Amino acid sequence: MGLTRSEIFTDEQNQLSQLLKAMAHPARIAILQRILISNTCICGDLVEELGLAQATISQHLKELKTAGLIQGTIEGVSVCYCINPVTWKMMEKQLGAFLSSYKGEVKCC
Repeated sequence: MGLTRSEIFTDEQNQLSQLLKAMAHPARIAILQRILISNTCICGDLVEELGLAQATISQHLKELKTAGLIQGTIEGVSVCYCINPVTWKMMEKQLGAFLSSYKGEVKCC
């Protein structure tokens, strides 16, 4: 039986990899960009904007919510989604630290 071996990595490494995995689809990036641009909760207007089926968008929203990148509330018959600020700030900090750890070009390969 195969193991993920996640126990050999730090909590931060595991957490960041899960968040990046959840984002690793162009439709999910587009959904996140749409939420960020609107700077508010969005309630069901993604189908027309993205040109994807409602079922497809719902599945991507579910993945983003499960990862904690977005949060949702039920308003009447619709579900509204917005960025989860706690997770977003944590990811921004961790990913920023990771990307900024690159010291520049070295002559090694």
